[in-house]
Amino acid sequence: MKHCLTILGSTGSIGTQTLDVVRKLGLSVCALAANRNISLLENQIREFKPQLVAVFDLDAAKQLRIAVADTKTRVVQGKEGVLEAASYAASDLVCNALVGLAGLEPTLAAIHACKDIALANKETLVAGGALVKKEARKQGVTVYPVDSEHSAIFQCLQGCRRTQEVRRLLLTASGGPFFGKKRGELTCVTPEQALHHPNWSMGAKVTIDSATMMNKGLEIIEASWLFDIPADRIDVLVHRESIVHSMVEYADFSVIAQLGVPDMRIPIQYAVTYPEREPSPVEQLDLIRCGSLSFCAPDEETFVCLRAAKTALKRGGLAPTVLNGANEAAVPLFLQGKISFLEIGDLVAQAVAGEKEDSKPVTLENILEQDARASSFVLEAI
Repeated sequence: MKHCLTILGSTGSIGTQTLDVVRKLGLSVCALAANRNISLLENQIREFKPQLVAVFDLDAAKQLRIAVADTKTRVVQGKEGVLEAASYAASDLVCNALVGLAGLEPTLAAIHACKDIALANKETLVAGGALVKKEARKQGVTVYPVDSEHSAIFQCLQGCRRTQEVRRLLLTASGGPFFGKKRGELTCVTPEQALHHPNWSMGAKVTIDSATMMNKGLEIIEASWLFDIPADRIDVLVHRESIVHSMVEYADFSVIAQLGVPDMRIPIQYAVTYPEREPSPVEQLDLIRCGSLSFCAPDEETFVCLRAAKTALKRGGLAPTVLNGANEAAVPLFLQGKISFLEIGDLVAQAVAGEKEDSKPVTLENILEQDARASSFVLEAI
């Protein structure tokens, strides 16, 4: 079990749930990082007493520095401050709960500081999987998955000696709020409707990604990098109950599944305590009350983001960066009422289809360049 944690994105959904796990386990927090929610951040400082706190927003950092002047916490600011928190010497685990591609550079900073990582920021591996895996191997760093699906697979793979024993990874998806709808029924979807997830409590970006099924597309790419499994051996099943969090099918057709209530504190805690298991603050799963568990194939004709993600993964190189960059640009536009719900998937698919295949290496510079190009494509298309 890790004992002193750094939490990046501490004021977001995953960050606050990570702190709940820390609170229940009696662990220490040595560093926190957030964007601008200084009211919540001040409360976290006073409760957990971190040595270092990074605030990305410069004005918010100044205000927080004044508010906590009576504490021993040092407040740093901007991207440099977040990178300092990610590589903080006293930490023995960095929990990356930042949203979007903004999580990539802090992940690399933590790796270069030889810190193990509990990764909830899927965009890190979607856009920079090759780079992150190479650097993690070089530094001897372990990346623990925090996404419920990848944590489930990680648990199902315990005892697996060789990847050749794995026939398929089966990622489960809730189907989001629009399960069973066809494209014609989704033309007038509002942000409020898309933000109403039936099972999970998540941040706005992830909730919209779940509604478009982009979340599952990103998770396919993430799973491929985490577990060294190619795209043609990763399938998605819609499982409305969100009880089976994912499965592994082995060469002998045995299938091992991980089940639990839909509560992110389970995978967060497993990443923090691995390889040990501790009593959890979540509700116990009651299978009798659950009744039946259902599974069906996803509708890729309606939810085109899923197909676009598969295309990007098969193409490889920087194609997943384009996919992610286009989606990160499109989701805020939908939330602002500037594009329709269906246009999110259409713009992402167009960006991936229009990207020329090239042999550019997956470097940080090239990732950031492709991300900017994908974002510009979306902004210019509306």
